[in-house]
Amino acid sequence: MTDHILSVRDLKKHFVIGHEGTVNRKPITVKAVDGISFNLHAGETFGLVGESGSGKSTVAYITVGMYQPTEGAIYFRDQDLFADSKGRPLALKKEIQIVFQDPGSSLNPRRSIKQILELPLRIHQPDKDRLTEVLRLLEMVDLPPDYMHKYPQSLSGGEKQIVAIARALATDPSLVILDEPTSALDVSVQGKVINLLIRLQREFNLTFLFITHDLSLMRNVASRVAIMYLGKICEVAEAAEFFQNPQHPYTQMLLSSIPVVSEEEEAAKPEKIISTGEIPSPVNIPQGCSFHTRCPYAMDICKRVDPVMVETGAGHVARCHLFEQPEENLTQVLEAEPGPIPQSP
Repeated sequence: MTDHILSVRDLKKHFVIGHEGTVNRKPITVKAVDGISFNLHAGETFGLVGESGSGKSTVAYITVGMYQPTEGAIYFRDQDLFADSKGRPLALKKEIQIVFQDPGSSLNPRRSIKQILELPLRIHQPDKDRLTEVLRLLEMVDLPPDYMHKYPQSLSGGEKQIVAIARALATDPSLVILDEPTSALDVSVQGKVINLLIRLQREFNLTFLFITHDLSLMRNVASRVAIMYLGKICEVAEAAEFFQNPQHPYTQMLLSSIPVVSEEEEAAKPEKIISTGEIPSPVNIPQGCSFHTRCPYAMDICKRVDPVMVETGAGHVARCHLFEQPEENLTQVLEAEPGPIPQSP
C-alpha cells in the first residue's frame, strides 16, 4: 500500500490519424502521450504544464476514462483503472471527476442548473434527496438558491464554470482534474474561481490534477509542478524548488518568458533563454531528445539518444543529457556560450 492517491506508470496514448502511401498504407501516428510516469499525493495540487499539443489534456481524458491507454497503467489507490475490460466500476467513476476548459460547451444549454446538478446525483447518489443536495451544492460554491431555475445561457462565463465545479463535486470525489479551468474566463473572474477551488480543496481534502499552460498560476496554487513537451515529462519538482532552481533548458526557457511587473520578479527569473523555433509536429517528433531542435545546449548525443529522468535534488528530477554527463563536462557545457540551434536530422 502506498500513500499515492494516483500513480501513472509508463503511460502512452498514440492516435492513428491516417495512412500514407497507396500500397503498404503505413499508419500516420500521433504520439500524444509517450511514456510518462508521476504520482499524486492525497490533498495536493499537482500542476501539469505545457504548450498546446504537449499531451497534457490527453492525460486528463485517459485518467477519467474517456480514452483507453495504448500502453502503461494508471492506479487509483493501488487499483488499476483499466483492469476491467467491461469498463470502470461506478465506485471508481464517482471518485474521479473533471472540470473542462470551456463551461459554455460542457454544460447542456437545454437543461436548467437544477437538472445539470441532479444528473450525477441520479447516477451516484440515488438514495439522497436531490433538491436538498442541489441546494447544498449551490451554497458550497456561493451561488444563490434561485440559480437552480436558470439556464446556462443566462449565466456569465465565471458562473458557468462555478456550476461545472459544483457538478464535479456532486459525487463527493477524492480527485478532481482541472483542465485549464480559468483560461476561458476574463481575468477579473479568474481569481474568484481560483480562490473558490482553494477553499473547496481545504474543506473537503480534495486532490487536484491542475492542467494549464500558465506557469504564473502554478506558482500560487501548485504543490508540485511537472512540465510536458511533445508527450513526455521534462521535469518534476516541488513548486518552490521548481521556480527557484529550474533544471531543464525547456523549463528555463518557459520561466524566462513569463511577463513580470517589478524588478524583484525580473531578478528572480532564470537567465534569458531565447525561444527559437516552433514546437515540432507530434506526427514527426525529432529523433533523440525531442527538444534538441530548440535547445541552446544541445550536444551530439541529444540528436541520437532519448534521455531518461535523472534526480538532480531531493524530489527534483529532469529528463536531460546534461545531467547524465560527468560533472566536469557538465560545467563546461553550461558555462559555454550557447551555440546555434541545431537543425532536425
